[in-house]
Amino acid sequence: MDELFDTAEKKVLVEMVKLAQKHGMKGTNGDWKEFLNVHDKKLGACLSDPTRRSNHVLAAFLKSFAKEDDLKFFAKMMQCHVKRDMVEQFTKNSPDDEIPEQRLVRLTMEHPQYPLDYSFPSNDEEWVVTKLSTKSKVMSSNVILAVDCEMVLCEDGTEALVRVCVVDRNLQVKLDEHVNPNKAVVDYRTDITGVSATDLEGVSCSLADVQKSLKKLLSNGTILVGHSLNNDLRALKLDHARVIDTSLIFKYSDARINRKPSLNYLCKSVLGYEVRRKGAPHNCLDDACAAMKLVLAKIEHGVDNVIPLVPEDVPESEMAKLLLHRIPNNVPTEELHKVLPGDFRIEPKSSKKVQGGKYSAFAIFKNPKEAHQAYETVTGGQEKDSMGRPQKLVKLKLTTGLIASLFVRKMTYDDSLSQISSKKRALQAEETSGASKKLKTNEKIEEDTSNQCCDHLEEIGRLKQELSKREMADSNHCCDHLKEMGRLKEELSKRDFQITTLDKTIAGLKKKLKSRHGKHP
Repeated sequence: MDELFDTAEKKVLVEMVKLAQKHGMKGTNGDWKEFLNVHDKKLGACLSDPTRRSNHVLAAFLKSFAKEDDLKFFAKMMQCHVKRDMVEQFTKNSPDDEIPEQRLVRLTMEHPQYPLDYSFPSNDEEWVVTKLSTKSKVMSSNVILAVDCEMVLCEDGTEALVRVCVVDRNLQVKLDEHVNPNKAVVDYRTDITGVSATDLEGVSCSLADVQKSLKKLLSNGTILVGHSLNNDLRALKLDHARVIDTSLIFKYSDARINRKPSLNYLCKSVLGYEVRRKGAPHNCLDDACAAMKLVLAKIEHGVDNVIPLVPEDVPESEMAKLLLHRIPNNVPTEELHKVLPGDFRIEPKSSKKVQGGKYSAFAIFKNPKEAHQAYETVTGGQEKDSMGRPQKLVKLKLTTGLIASLFVRKMTYDDSLSQISSKKRALQAEETSGASKKLKTNEKIEEDTSNQCCDHLEEIGRLKQELSKREMADSNHCCDHLKEMGRLKEELSKRDFQITTLDKTIAGLKKKLKSRHGKHP
């Protein structure tokens, strides 16, 4: 690795140092700033911007890491940059006539998440790397194929490929195979993958067979398309450079950059149809076709890559749940009853992807009100997930005495949804109670409706007033900044005047001293 650090471009070294900072990584001399204090006695951490440091200093910091996991992390980053540079080189050489397919490859690679998602352990056993020639004919190929895979969870905690589908731009099937995982399966995730043990009976196709077929299909610069394609490539143990990831080329209009739109949401927003109904299992072939259609919509019709962020409606049955996620695998489901108060049952959540030693489960209550009360009662740091839904980071003391951390998350996008739902249920309860005592007249119902409308209008007025106050506060805040800048400028001017005066005084004193020395040699 030391030789790679010494020969790497500065932009690569800078990116790796920044990522090391972001992840709180520490070498033998501590983190980046601690390293600078040791390595550079003169400037230390005062000059901590990696872009202003020499290649020698950046490489020295990266060489200070000795842990195997850290070195693997940096090796993946280096490998990713090599692939990216190879593909980008062709674009730089011919930017004027960049084909639409290559532009989408570039958009995928320019996404901030790409370096982390597409850094694969290609040197590991069973991994296959497709060859990519730098010849113009190969790099300008507009041949595209779309892929989707289904994976199962095995007894050893790993995932194994059980089905793969590939289609061309005409949606003609080029590959559709069930794959023998060749290891014991603990969870087929049939409700998600659509694959059961019966489907794999008598299947002889292996991962190596699939890799051989794909290497042939992806020769001569073919571009591979998929949604969150990095997960499929990991399942296939295949490293391919020219890729288009539909989860990276489309983005929400107002959301965090790391929030990726789902395939189903993209199809509804861009293509006008759903890939599958809610709760229906995945279909490998349908998903591959959907990814291809999204890319063709960009290429042939120039659809916008920015899509509106519209929270999906949450059924009342879902609002009676809380999601417990990022639970360490060593925490038994029985222990989860200690996390929340109230009467509920735990239902482990099936997931198509394994989240690195973590799992998720639903806490299912009798009704949304009990779920809301349990969430409000639980102690933890309040925050929001990448989709804007409220969640809390909580600590759980296990019977073994160990402490585990996990998240408890609501199913709604904001508190107002649950509040509206609670008001609606409260009103329904009052009406039911009243009906048992006496029949309500039409006049009373109309009066209640009118009162609700008034309440809504009052709420709208209150929100407008609050918005106006916030805008005024922001304006005052800006004014305060301008005043502070003016004050600092004035103070700086005074200091300059004082320094000038002192300089004149010192010059005068020097003259007098010189004069005295002249008189008394």
